[in-house]
Amino acid sequence: MKYKRILIKLSGEALSGNGESGILSSKALLSTLSVIKDIHDLGVEVTIVTGAGNICRGAIIEKSGIDRVTGDKMGMLGTAINAFAVSSSLKSLGVDSEVLSAIELGDFAPKFDKDLADKLLKEGKIIVFAAGTGKPFFTTDTCATLRAIETGCDAIFMAKNGVEGVFDSDPRINKNAQMFKEITCSEMIKRNLKVMDLTAVEMLKDKDIDVRVFSMSNPENFVKILNGEDIGTTIKKG
Repeated sequence: MKYKRILIKLSGEALSGNGESGILSSKALLSTLSVIKDIHDLGVEVTIVTGAGNICRGAIIEKSGIDRVTGDKMGMLGTAINAFAVSSSLKSLGVDSEVLSAIELGDFAPKFDKDLADKLLKEGKIIVFAAGTGKPFFTTDTCATLRAIETGCDAIFMAKNGVEGVFDSDPRINKNAQMFKEITCSEMIKRNLKVMDLTAVEMLKDKDIDVRVFSMSNPENFVKILNGEDIGTTIKKG
């Protein structure tokens, strides 16, 4: 395998099948998580961060007159709901998993601790990180980056809906947009390319962690990348 320990960032929309079945879609969940099970079965240590766009969208919250801090707290709770759904679905597939939360959830889940996370991964469990960083004003991209650094991941898999990789401009607007096969963090920031939060990109400038951005229209892309196939865009340090 190209990578030994990875973090997979899943959008809330991916878990809902783009909203076709409400906030969660059993078809979308099982389709994606079956591939993650395959990755785990290959001996790769897997961690997961989920978004909350299927439950709580920032733009909608803002229009409702809810302040940013409260809205971010709602988003954190939304990621916790998705994390429990992912963990439970993994268990239904025969994969042991554990939710670790950035905020106190009492009996629901242990609070995140990097030593505990490392122990659970070495025991063969998949970890699903809930509640973002536990602080407002930070995106789940930043959470994914922080957790990947803290747990010593080799790569972050950014599986996107309708996005093949990182382009020099929006391909939905510019039909001549060119996709990068490889780009450095510094170049991402210089060009202001926002396929992921640039705060998260800044954190990775000096880290030996590849960010793989690719379409999840074909769930097999996860395994293909692990087998060394050059799919999507690779964001590297520098």
